[in-house]
Amino acid sequence: MGNSFNEKFDQHGSWRREFALRLKLLVQWLKERDLLDASVEDRLQKLEERVRADKVMVAFVAEFSRGKSELINAIFFADYGRRIMPASAGRTTMCPTEMGYDAQIPPCLRLLPIESRLQPQSLMEWRMTPDKWERVDLDVTNPRQLAEAFAKVTETHRVKVDEAMALGFWSDTAAAMQPMLDAKGLVEVPKWRHALINIAHPLLKQGLVILDTPGLNAIGAEPELTVSLIPQAQAVAFILAADTGVTQSDLSIWREHLVHDARDMATRLVVLNKIDTLWDALDTPQQVSLQIEDQRQSTAEILGVPVAQVVAVSAQKGLLAKVNQDAALLERSCLGQLEEALSRDIMGQRQKILAQAVLTGITDLRTETSRVIGMRRRDLGEQLAELRSLRGKNTPVIRTMRARIAQEQTEFDAGGARIHAVRSVHLKLLREIFTLMGPVRLKEEMGGLRQALQQSGLKLGVKRLYGETFDALRANMALVHAKSLEIHAMFVATFLQLNTDYGFSLQAPEEPQISPFVRDLDLIELGHVQYLGLGNAFRLAQSAFAERLVRALATRVRGVHEAALADVEAWSKSAAAQLDSQLRERRKNFVRRLEAIDRISQASSGLDERIGEIDGRGVELDQLEQKLVEFTDQLAQMTAPHRFGLMGDAVTA
Repeated sequence: MGNSFNEKFDQHGSWRREFALRLKLLVQWLKERDLLDASVEDRLQKLEERVRADKVMVAFVAEFSRGKSELINAIFFADYGRRIMPASAGRTTMCPTEMGYDAQIPPCLRLLPIESRLQPQSLMEWRMTPDKWERVDLDVTNPRQLAEAFAKVTETHRVKVDEAMALGFWSDTAAAMQPMLDAKGLVEVPKWRHALINIAHPLLKQGLVILDTPGLNAIGAEPELTVSLIPQAQAVAFILAADTGVTQSDLSIWREHLVHDARDMATRLVVLNKIDTLWDALDTPQQVSLQIEDQRQSTAEILGVPVAQVVAVSAQKGLLAKVNQDAALLERSCLGQLEEALSRDIMGQRQKILAQAVLTGITDLRTETSRVIGMRRRDLGEQLAELRSLRGKNTPVIRTMRARIAQEQTEFDAGGARIHAVRSVHLKLLREIFTLMGPVRLKEEMGGLRQALQQSGLKLGVKRLYGETFDALRANMALVHAKSLEIHAMFVATFLQLNTDYGFSLQAPEEPQISPFVRDLDLIELGHVQYLGLGNAFRLAQSAFAERLVRALATRVRGVHEAALADVEAWSKSAAAQLDSQLRERRKNFVRRLEAIDRISQASSGLDERIGEIDGRGVELDQLEQKLVEFTDQLAQMTAPHRFGLMGDAVTA
């Protein structure tokens, strides 16, 4: 169990806290020495927040009765000594359940009534109205009370057929969607649409979020699950039953909701649960192992994944083994192999992404700060040359030099008009980008699709309109890219001119990258086009479902737009802040040069004294740069594969 998911996540949490502390101390050290410009400080603050509050969502997806909740119990909650998530026979999770931790909210279970589906608001909007959810307070020290509270996610109630149809659980045209009627002609439906659990479990406190999803019927009726929640998960555990293998409903979930992004296939773990059903006393252990291996091979072939991504376990026996501390049974349950796969594939991939973001942030910090130090060193060199040239000179010569410096300052200030003009064009283009990516433009782009989906009856031609909508969104993103390239070209020309005229060391940032956000739009389109096919025609005919679908899509696309805007804004701010920093340093330099001349003209001993001060400041700059290299090297080393997830020594100023 040394490499279990729990222990890996605990190491990851320790790393995040230690790194955030190191980064915060370094930022303070830089600010105290006036070495941090606004852009880098802003990026580093965001990086610190990302590291400190990094979330890892693991979605557990399966058809009913595959042992999904039992698996969650075995991996995450065995320390309670009993089942916490409902997993008894006949009791299954009926609504999507998110489990996480927010220190601002008391431990509680919040439940959104299923009737909210009859309203047009998306799940994201419902989250903003907590008073509409039923709340159950939790006692995190009482496992029995937790289990009793969590059992509410299994609750159902009975409604008339027309209400079941409006809620998305009945169709006159799809026999597979028709549950059994009771003696009174009523249909059993989930009581709750969504559940949020806030609990201070050690792993949840470190940023783990668990998404427990219901079966195919409930997944298909809640488009926001597949449009927003499951795609946000860093990894998906797809659970099957070892005794049945891949059923038709299992295959439907896999094909419709889990295989649209080939880049993420490595984070799709397939879990063959309930291998204990194959433990036959009449078969030898070798024969049982061969049966399990055959199921793994067959499952991998049907789903189109490497065999290594298919893990066979017994969640029930693994939980029992952990509770009873039975090492032999734990080994036989193969739960450790699944935990290792979760650690290696989920945490490993997440750590790589976070490490790359961290390394980029550190590199930016060192580059920008070294540029400021370099400019200060160059300015000191100019001052030294000026002052040494005054040795043995009389007062008129000193006055002439002062007049020349003052003239340079005047000419430099006059050049500010050109910089102001560049900034005006820059801000104009930025405003145009914000308009292109703003909510009004998005509403216009989604308007045609929304109108088509809101029509009653069958939605003819909606699939074509869906494609046209995403074509328009991509074209809009291309306009954003063109305007950002225009800003980039302006920066390149302006920086080159300023470097030539004033000896600046401005370096234009690389061209902004929009392609990742275009790929996100492609994935959203590809991942949810199945909702517009014949298989979902009956659902699309329901205005409530169609409205939920378009709202979920709009929410997801809005997220892509906001991320793209944030990226462009940060890129633009970085370039502008670099210019501001060097302008500020040059103005300070003029003031220091004039002060030095004035002090020399007032006292004959002032020249050598001032030269000595500048020499001392040069030594200080060398020491600052050495410290900067040491501190940033320490942070960079924390992102190395062999160090990531491990604590190190604290940064000291």
